[in-house]
Amino acid sequence: KSKRSRANDQEEEEGRTEMSESGTQLLARLEARRCLKDIEPQLFADDGGPDRGEVVEVYGPEGTGKTELLYHLLCRCVLPEAAGGLEVDVVFVDTDYSLDVFRLASVLDSRLNGSAGSDDAVLRSCLSRLLVVRCSSSSELLLTLHFLETTLSSRPKAALLLIDSISAFYWSDRSEGGASVAKQEEKLSRCSELLGRLLRDYRITIFATCHPIRRTSSGPPSSSSEADRSHLCRAWQRLVTHRLVCSKQEAEHNPANGDQGSGEQRNRQVFTVHCSSWTGTKGSRVSSFRVTDGGVEDGSESGS
Repeated sequence: KSKRSRANDQEEEEGRTEMSESGTQLLARLEARRCLKDIEPQLFADDGGPDRGEVVEVYGPEGTGKTELLYHLLCRCVLPEAAGGLEVDVVFVDTDYSLDVFRLASVLDSRLNGSAGSDDAVLRSCLSRLLVVRCSSSSELLLTLHFLETTLSSRPKAALLLIDSISAFYWSDRSEGGASVAKQEEKLSRCSELLGRLLRDYRITIFATCHPIRRTSSGPPSSSSEADRSHLCRAWQRLVTHRLVCSKQEAEHNPANGDQGSGEQRNRQVFTVHCSSWTGTKGSRVSSFRVTDGGVEDGSESGS
């Protein structure tokens, strides 16, 4: 062989070696991401929590505790293991501009005081595991999801992606799409394709809230199939492996106590979550929770 040919062969061999090393490093990063099946056992059927690469849709009308439930899951992830947390990184995509950082810090501080003790350094450490991105349109959401590929590859401890909400731009997309259903769903379909790639390549877990497009009663749905009729595009529906249907029970009213303020009323308000799963341990569970100043408190549950 000529010198040039031997040089080319050597370059190709070095390139294959570099690719092999990169593949090994990538595999190590993927395996390093924590499984979140135990993120909240009260919500899911036995051993039926979301695995790596799975999607949970948190469905319900406004005022049914969806965002507070996300705060609860977020805190569980970013808290240190000594405080009962999972100590992993979380990405929060805020499309409804509903994230209240002061409320989140208050819940974190309450959890820390109730376990391992709290100080500013520990609280800052928890918040450093959170990345918040805000989007005001489907186009911005698309750009954000492209950006997340770089973020996830550089943060191997990032295990959870929260989206509040995936349905935020439903009506604006319909308006821009005109009479064509394909055009109306184009942006969310592309977002779903990108999410599918993130799930496949980085093995994260996704929780995303979704609002109904029509006003519904505040009581629980008659069956889980009522929430199965999602109004979002098929590309998104194919990603969903678990669905949490949130509803609000009527608050108990005790006239003898009088009006004790919004804090007391919030503590008495009970929310119900109906969980359906289509992977792993298939089944359903109904649980309830209250939202207090210190965050979500577990209620009773039943399984099937």
